[in-house]
Amino acid sequence: MSAIHKSTQQAALRECHRRYVDKQNFRHGLDYHESYGEPPTICFLPSDDNSRHGNFAPETYRAILAKPDWRRRLDKIHTAKRSLPRTGRPWRELDSSNSSDALLMNIFCHPGMLPETRVTDMLGLEPGIAPQFGFRARIPLLDGKFDRTEVDMRLGDLLVESKLTESDFQTKAKAVVDTYRDFAEVFDRRALPRSGERYFSYQLIRNVLAAHAHDCSFCVMADARRPDLVEAWYAIMRCVKIGDLRRRCKMLTWQELALVLPPKLQEFLEHKYGISAGDTASSAPAGASDAWN
Repeated sequence: MSAIHKSTQQAALRECHRRYVDKQNFRHGLDYHESYGEPPTICFLPSDDNSRHGNFAPETYRAILAKPDWRRRLDKIHTAKRSLPRTGRPWRELDSSNSSDALLMNIFCHPGMLPETRVTDMLGLEPGIAPQFGFRARIPLLDGKFDRTEVDMRLGDLLVESKLTESDFQTKAKAVVDTYRDFAEVFDRRALPRSGERYFSYQLIRNVLAAHAHDCSFCVMADARRPDLVEAWYAIMRCVKIGDLRRRCKMLTWQELALVLPPKLQEFLEHKYGISAGDTASSAPAGASDAWN
């Protein structure tokens, strides 16, 4: 079923992206290309003077350029660069219309977002906290070393994993996951979903362990049109043995978040991603935890 949900969502996103590039602003110095293969992915280029970028709302892009830590995030090289036509500039990961990091930054770097107390109230945070993207968590291992895993965003004491078109939360060999020092303390290992010697949803397991190590909360942000990812998250969260940690874990859909965003940002998300405020195309599975209530 996950392949069906992903295919349906990606078709809807491609239609949104196609309408988006047909709008007037792409006739004024902004450019884009499509990747090779089927289905193609639209990737955007910045304007010649680098004042605008087709993958970002104009206000957001200006805010990113003005903050060096955020601007450096734009330099991350695209891992599938051979699937894109050559240009005078190397392709970056955040050029892709399917980039979940770009979606995250479109929201949390927007000038009108962080002063919005409805957003911070929803996330259980104090207003005015600046996001840190690509946060390097230190997760203790049994041998005394650390896994310096990258978390998509840290916002105060909240760690965030963002998803848009990804297939799943990855799998990992049991022998590797067992090397985390706090794994047996945090999780009911026998109940975790796995196939043979591989655990499902490794990214979620790792990020919950990061939240435990840093005494943080953890939130997965995903598309309501991907109920398979919602179900995968609750399958992991049910296995968290520490009650306080489980209460600090949450999933939030982009559609739920859009409800409390500034109107101009809501309009951009609906136009570019088809993310409509309050659209509950998916809901938590029966028996899911009511964490953060």
